Formats: sequence, structure tokens, C-alpha cells
Amino acid sequence: MSVSIDIAGLRPERVAVVPSPLAELGMALHALSEPGHHPRLQGWATGVTAGLDPHLADRMCEADFLWRTTFSDIFLPYAGVPGGGTLPGATLAEELDLLDKLTDEQFVDAALEFITCSLAYETQPSGVLSDASVRPRALEAAAYRGPQQVRFTQRLLDDPPGVRGWMRRFLEDCEEAFFADAWSRLCHQLAADARHKTELLRHRGLSEALAAVSPVVTLDEAAGRIVVDKLLEGRTSVQGGGLLLVPTSFGWPHLSVLHRAGWQPVLHYPVGSPDPASPPSVEQLTLRMTALSHPVRMRICRYLARSAYTTSELAQVQGMTAPEISRHLAVLKKAGLVTTRRRGRYVLHQLDVAVVARLGSDFLEGVLR
Repeated sequence: MSVSIDIAGLRPERVAVVPSPLAELGMALHALSEPGHHPRLQGWATGVTAGLDPHLADRMCEADFLWRTTFSDIFLPYAGVPGGGTLPGATLAEELDLLDKLTDEQFVDAALEFITCSLAYETQPSGVLSDASVRPRALEAAAYRGPQQVRFTQRLLDDPPGVRGWMRRFLEDCEEAFFADAWSRLCHQLAADARHKTELLRHRGLSEALAAVSPVVTLDEAAGRIVVDKLLEGRTSVQGGGLLLVPTSFGWPHLSVLHRAGWQPVLHYPVGSPDPASPPSVEQLTLRMTALSHPVRMRICRYLARSAYTTSELAQVQGMTAPEISRHLAVLKKAGLVTTRRRGRYVLHQLDVAVVARLGSDFLEGVLR
């Protein structure tokens, strides 16, 4: 299981390592909403949450699934600008201007990533605004997630400019409330890491730079592709454009790969890991975790670590039948690794992160990577 990036024809000068304030704000919001994924940040998260204006806290809950259960591509808008060569801005305001440059179709398609299991991601954009047949599927998929997601999806489909304006104001208010202070402390560390990786690119080549990003990122020179070891299958291509490497401090241990169709590939990688030299591979995890040794169940855990899913959703994204998924869920539930709750007519399953953490931080890091 891996995500691959076809880099055939990629010129060295089209590889850039640049920090991104908007991407870092997205990761900060994720850490605030999922502190269990980021134990090193729990003190910071507790302090920020305690000091939040109640109105901002309420707004933060309106669309938290954009950063809680997925890392929405709206936080990497430069990747969607045509030409494949746009770089992140130096300030949040500059990157919000880049976000404004995306078309309504691009913005809506990226914002609906939280229901990507039902809509295309690696294929061409779903055309949810232009294709009337896609809209009901989007609303139906949102209904699996909950009423909050349905309301947001309905607003997004009915009034994209209104939601875009709401999102920009929300992110600007987050900057004023807590992010400006955090960014002033982190930007120097991220800039230093970017300079180091850039020097490696210049003097030792792409392979050495990728190895410094993470041991799970490798360059297959013969095949002309980058391979990222993840509990996920995916592929993309630079398509004559560039490749972006974006460091994150708030994001550890998540190593994200933007592989959306038509967008510039982005490696969003963590810096400051406690043990960056030896993260476990998927093969090591399979050998160590005998209770979770089946690869299908490991893939299921990847989804359930981020959000609650129904059996039918898991069956769709895994390309399996509902009875097959039910049998795998039964094994996980018998081991005490998955909890189940009913909401209306839907039965939702979710990974018990606390239990998995006690089984071993290696497995948890692997499913969150």
C-alpha cells in the first residue's frame, strides 16, 4: 500500500520546499479538534480552547470536519492554480488570496473531500455544481456523516461565494485569536527546515532530500516515481508542472500527500518528530500487530481513526460487499478496538484511539501517517 507520484520529466528547478501558513493553520485546527492525535500539543490545545471567544468556538464547530476527519485541500490552494508552479505565500493573507483564485467548482470539490469515499478524488473533478446528477449523491453521502455535514453541504451547493466568504473571515479570525502568535514561533523552524531540504536538493539530489523528509518517502529512479509508504493506495503525476514539499510542525505524525486530479502534487511532511529516523513501515506494523494483521482491517482502521463510518460506506470505499466488511468489523469489535453507536437509522463504527495507543504507538503513527 502506497501513494506514488509520477515525476517523469520533472526538472530539478521545479521542486520547491516552502512553508505554508495556511497549511499550518489547517493543522493547528486539526490539533485543536483531535488532541488525541497530538499528545505533545495537548497543553497548547487546552490553553487555546480555554481562551477562545465563544462565538469563534461555535463557528469552529460548523465545519470542523474539513480539518478533523480530513485535511481538506482548501488549505493548499496554490496546488490548484493552473500551471503547476504556484508557490505558497509568505503570509496567511497572501494564501487566502490564492484560495480566492480557485474557481467555485474547485473550491466546492475540495471542500467536499470529507465525502470523497463516495465521490471521485484521483479522477477528474466530480462537477458537483455543473452536473445535476452529482448533487443528490453528495447530499446523500453527507447524510452518512451527520446533520451538521448535510447543512454545510447544502449551503456550499446553494451559495459557494457565501461559504467562501464565511471561510475567509473565519480563518482571519483564527489568525487574530491564536494562530498569529503560534506562527511567529514556528515559522523560523519551518523556514530553517526548508532551507536544509533545499540545500540537499541542490547538492545531493532529490533522493537525499526525500530521505530527509521521511524514511517512508523513497525515489524509484528507474520507474521515475516517488513512493510514499502509507495505508492508502493512490497515484498522481507532476504532468509537466512542479512538486511542492511543505513542512509542518503542528502536523506530526501526519504525512499527507495531495494527489487530487489536476492539482500540483504536494508532500506535506512533519518536522520535529521525536524519532524521525525510524518510523515503522506498513510491513513492520503487520508483523508486530498480530491482532490487526489482515491488510483489509488495517485499511479499515485508517478510515475509522479519523471519523465514524457506516458499514455501507466502508464497503464502497474498499470495493467489497457489506457482509465482507461486517466480518472484518466483527473481528475488530471482538478485540475491543472499534466502538459502535447508532444515530437514527445509521450504525456508525469508529476506532478507539485510546485502546490502540496502549497497543503501541507504532501502529497509531502508522494509521495516522
